[in-house]
Amino acid sequence: METTVVQVRDVPVAVVATLKARADARGESLAAFLRHLLAQEASLPAIEDVMKGIEAREPIHYAAEDLRAFREDGRR
Repeated sequence: METTVVQVRDVPVAVVATLKARADARGESLAAFLRHLLAQEASLPAIEDVMKGIEAREPIHYAAEDLRAFREDGRR
C-alpha cells in the first residue's frame, strides 16, 4: 500500500488532547489512531450517494392501522 504524509494545522489543543487520550485508551499511538479514523471516514459512501440510493428505492406504503399494529407489537 502506498502512503503519503498529511499535515493538519490549527487543531485546537483540547481536540488533540482528547484524541491522544482516546489513542492511549486503545493502546495506540496518536498517528495510528488518526490513520484508523481517516481510513474509516474514507470507507463511508458520500452523503450524496446515500441520498441517491434512498431516492431510488420503492416507496413504502402503509396505513394508520399498520402504525397502530407496530406500536401494539412493541415496534417503533
